[in-house]
Amino acid sequence: MEDEKAFVNELLNPQTQQKAFSELVHRYQKPLYHHIRSLVLNHDDADDVLQNTFIKVVQYLKDFKGESKLYSWMYRIATNEALTYIKQKAKRNGFTPLEYQEKAVAKLESDPYFEGDVFQLQLQQAIAKLPEKQQLVFKMKYFQELKYEEISQILGTSVGALKASYHHAVKKIEEYITHN
Repeated sequence: MEDEKAFVNELLNPQTQQKAFSELVHRYQKPLYHHIRSLVLNHDDADDVLQNTFIKVVQYLKDFKGESKLYSWMYRIATNEALTYIKQKAKRNGFTPLEYQEKAVAKLESDPYFEGDVFQLQLQQAIAKLPEKQQLVFKMKYFQELKYEEISQILGTSVGALKASYHHAVKKIEEYITHN
């Protein structure tokens, strides 16, 4: 934890900021991209949201209190940025966020960056039908393999509620895949 405090201080210090920011991007770019991509589904959108996430991290780093780990705080920012992006894009196109997600899944097959097979497409279709909270919990647990404690810090939800959300999500996904 001391190393993290020192790293945050380097990020805040104008003399070490640039080098520390390069290290921050190097360390967190891939995991944040994969998390964001699992939410927005589209490569270009994920890149946009990732860029916005790093801008917000720099902008609000002075407000980081160290009550959670830095990556948990960054995941929370990335999650909020992705959800905001989805809501704005859905609204611009006259859809609800759920309808927008379903349409994004339908476009996955033609996405050159999507490496999944038929089962992966079906899984994404099932996930898109879940309520937002269940989608988030499922994706963070299943795809990012985060622990419930980490997800709890990122989403600000109790571990018990997260376990229940994950359980409900798994049941709904199993039901969808079995009947489609």
